Amino acid sequence: MVRSESKGRPSEARARLLDTACRLFYAEGIHAVGVDRIATEARVTRATFYRHFPSKEDLVLAYLGEADAAMRRRADEAVAAGLPAADTIRALSKSIAGSIQTPSYRGCAFLNAVAEFPDPDHPVHVAVLAHRQWFLDKVTELLADIRETPAEAAAHHFVMMRDGATAAGCLFDPVMVCDTFLRGVEGLLRRHVANSGTEPADV
Repeated sequence: MVRSESKGRPSEARARLLDTACRLFYAEGIHAVGVDRIATEARVTRATFYRHFPSKEDLVLAYLGEADAAMRRRADEAVAAGLPAADTIRALSKSIAGSIQTPSYRGCAFLNAVAEFPDPDHPVHVAVLAHRQWFLDKVTELLADIRETPAEAAAHHFVMMRDGATAAGCLFDPVMVCDTFLRGVEGLLRRHVANSGTEPADV
């Protein structure tokens, strides 16, 4: 992160650039929004833009870093509540459903980004896959806490349901989409513990 030379705090210009990019990239698409527009709306010069972000690619990666940090905070908040693992999964699912139902929702930032950068070797594509691997690992960990058996298959199932909900949420009635997603999560939890010998009381 670029710091101000005088006070050692994050640059206000950098924060404005990143906030503006996050808003425009998410609402309109990455390729559709140019550097000049971002600089103009952030009220900075091109020279200031390139001082903080040497290229547009650097700004795109910072945008995805913000989206990644937001999802990690949601997961951390769900875990920090100290609930049983199944209820933690439920809390995370409800958080995802809540975001889908916001008026500004335009789909999953990561799925949108990877659609614009299909080359698997491109840094943006790599960043998307890294985020998805982290999310899959987190869900696998939570599901393994519910039942001490391999949880990879159930975790992949959860991520696919999440992907479907985030994609459909901006195309169809978001309330219906979220209801379907949350019911699917309940079904997954029930199936996951079905052969564990004793079913947790909260499932």
